[in-house]
Amino acid sequence: MNQKYIVVYTTFPNRRIAEKVIDGLVNAKMAACGNIFTLFSIYRWQGEVEKTPEYGAFIKTKRSRYRAVEKYIKENHPYELPEIIAWDIGCGQRTYLNWINKVTD
Repeated sequence: MNQKYIVVYTTFPNRRIAEKVIDGLVNAKMAACGNIFTLFSIYRWQGEVEKTPEYGAFIKTKRSRYRAVEKYIKENHPYELPEIIAWDIGCGQRTYLNWINKVTD
């Protein structure tokens, strides 16, 4: 299957910011949708191990929109170094993938 679509993953310090960022992406037609969920992160930052409750987000969009999505997240994210990674949607329900294509510019 054509790897035209991606899932962008990022984390936020709270739900309000996660909703604001994803709402902005969807309203600007940079993303079709986003899913927000609670998680607990353990990571090394500035020489210390941090343990932090966070909110994660899966954002579905076209591969061609990745740079715009990344830029928007970075501009609207409170973290100094936000996690922003993406992976290809290798397979998926054709009508769902067509919907992603239809609702994103």
